[in-house]
Amino acid sequence: MEKIRCEWAGNDPLYCDYHDNEWGVPLHDDQMLFEFLILEGAQAGLSWITVLRKRENYRKAFDNFDPNIVANYDQEKVDELLQNEGIIRNKLKINSAIKNAKAFLKVQAEFGSFDKYIWSFTGGKTIKNAWKNLSEVPALTDEATAMSKDLKKRGFNFVGPTICYAFMQATGMVNDHTTDCFKYNAK
Repeated sequence: MEKIRCEWAGNDPLYCDYHDNEWGVPLHDDQMLFEFLILEGAQAGLSWITVLRKRENYRKAFDNFDPNIVANYDQEKVDELLQNEGIIRNKLKINSAIKNAKAFLKVQAEFGSFDKYIWSFTGGKTIKNAWKNLSEVPALTDEATAMSKDLKKRGFNFVGPTICYAFMQATGMVNDHTTDCFKYNAK
């Protein structure tokens, strides 16, 4: 029997695997949260599948998204990344990753973990929505707007409310699987 998935997953095996195993699963690992923050920013103006197809290249290019390493990238490393055809070669997005790594480390120092900080926007719990179809899913919410505003205040960029909401969906801060999707009630 064919699994019913959220409409956006389509038939692409990479997308289906991502949908089935990662999207919407509550994530509490700081390094993985940093990865999603950077990848969601890299996705701005592009489709998520574009980023997903380049994810392994990103992991290699960005030292497996270790914020301690990324925060110390210099101009030589930026130039190297701009030549890397395996990632999205956008100077603003690359510089943003470095800036965000520095801000990320400050948040970790202040709150003990990025996880503790970021999940505070949902009260530490997954917000479970009940959308019947993709057209009902919002592009942003009050929580995403508050997150965006606070992240920007702390020195992050490429963290607008729409990017923040996509981050919340990806990391399981919200459950936006449609009610007919097999993942909707999954633990």
